[in-house]
Amino acid sequence: MKNLLLAAVFLGASTLGALAQTATPPARTDGDTPAVATPDTTNPTAPVAGSNSFTEEQAKERLADGGYTEITGLKLDETGVWRATAMKDGKSVAVALDYQGNIVAN
Repeated sequence: MKNLLLAAVFLGASTLGALAQTATPPARTDGDTPAVATPDTTNPTAPVAGSNSFTEEQAKERLADGGYTEITGLKLDETGVWRATAMKDGKSVAVALDYQGNIVAN
């Protein structure tokens, strides 16, 4: 009985070791890593404060790709969020673009 219990523990422990060896994908170094891992979704807590790597031109382009026009007053605030005023669907709205690429309109 003791040997059976010992064999079961050994078998269980060796299975955990195999699970720990699953490979993770390598880090991308080509500079094309998207700001958002899933571009079709947005973070529900957006805009998220953080170090923003979008240039002003990239931020403007991202907002335009989101359907915003007449983007004015684009500024990077102290929390790392790009903020501007823009038009969408004939309405003037305040927009924010965070480092993850989330666009939030107020």
